[in-house]
Amino acid sequence: MLKALCLALAEQVFFVLTKPALAIRSLSIRHGSVILALVGRPVTGVVMNEQNENSLPLHGLKVIEMGQLIAGPFASKMLGEFGAEVIKIEPPGVGDPLRKWRKLKDGTSLWWHVQSRNKQSLTLDLKAAEAQEIVRQLVAEADVVVENFRPGTLEEWGLGWDELSALNPRLIMLRISGYGQTGPYRDLPGFGVIGEAMGGLRHLTGYPGQPPVRVGVSIGDSLSSLYGVIGVLLALQERNRSGKGQEIDVALYESVFGMMESLVPEYDAFGYVREPAGSALPGITPSNSYLCKDGAYVLIAGNGDSIYKRLMNLIGRQDLADEPRFAHNDGRAQYAALIDAAIGEWTIRHSRAEVIEALKEAHVPAGYPYTAADIVKDPHYLARQMIEQVQTFAGPLKVPGILPKLSRTPGRIGTGGPQLGKHTDDVLAGLGLSDKQVQGLRARGII
Repeated sequence: MLKALCLALAEQVFFVLTKPALAIRSLSIRHGSVILALVGRPVTGVVMNEQNENSLPLHGLKVIEMGQLIAGPFASKMLGEFGAEVIKIEPPGVGDPLRKWRKLKDGTSLWWHVQSRNKQSLTLDLKAAEAQEIVRQLVAEADVVVENFRPGTLEEWGLGWDELSALNPRLIMLRISGYGQTGPYRDLPGFGVIGEAMGGLRHLTGYPGQPPVRVGVSIGDSLSSLYGVIGVLLALQERNRSGKGQEIDVALYESVFGMMESLVPEYDAFGYVREPAGSALPGITPSNSYLCKDGAYVLIAGNGDSIYKRLMNLIGRQDLADEPRFAHNDGRAQYAALIDAAIGEWTIRHSRAEVIEALKEAHVPAGYPYTAADIVKDPHYLARQMIEQVQTFAGPLKVPGILPKLSRTPGRIGTGGPQLGKHTDDVLAGLGLSDKQVQGLRARGII
């Protein structure tokens, strides 16, 4: 009976394996933890008991998230994956709009269980004075605030940097917006798509003479989140020396612009404006996609000097391998069309699988565009635990694994995204509010 109970509990607290067919071989109970031995592969997750939680890099860090949709929440998601306690503030009744984005299951976005995993949900109407006072109480004990409202919004609510840092001088405040907290565009609304356009990315995507296309994901928001997390970690390190917090200002367009490589230096030195080039990488040759006999595409990156020679020998173009002008990239780049045509003439005679296998044998970097179906069954993804299965209120769900991978203190996926307001009562009780006070706030629509 006890063994059956422990097995049932284990299914809830373990990260569910990506290969559920593997059997449980043995079970033991030690110091309050359930330990499973599995046939065929080691356990990829761990029971998140108190000892495990304490070992996470950001254990003890308290984060208040006042963001919505992507940029702010993605940043706090990463902090939560490595042990930070994240309290997410959402509007009562409706919650974060992301709950209704993309594909829904049981009325909630599946994306929600990625973006909001490991978080607590506290509902507050931030326009109400009583809710603002609750935020101040939370911030007084917090390490980090993450927000991505339009600049000036929190100031209108009395929750801006000046007010909150006066309450808590050690506070670190990450602010992500379209154009930043300063400058002539600061008050304009800005989503990731606008940041990608102003940052220079949208001009480069697509094919010459065609409308600009998007990358396919919210890359501008996600890049801003990554810069934001870097900023938080830098500020925490500096706080260890000074004892003081600081404000971190991240703009969507600047995060994209920071990825634009030599775009500006080339324009400054030569007046050269880089244009869209489809699947090629201008000035770096060969690096392109090529059509195969079965109608599939393969991507080949033969732009290293020695790699280029191996590639040319493989496709039977010894003449191009030995051509002195093509010994280095600067020479090859001037004849990109010629080299690409030679590679294309070879790939079109073979299936994608044949091309990939031949390139693998020749040690030439190659691949093909993965779909979701390719990703979830790829053995390399699975071996590195990049596909995890977790229990959510919508049932078991495969989700992306944790990045980056730390050797001693790896991150964890404790829970999927929370139900709206699930932790409101607990959080408010932790601030000392009585049941009667909580009921009153709920009756007035403040929580």
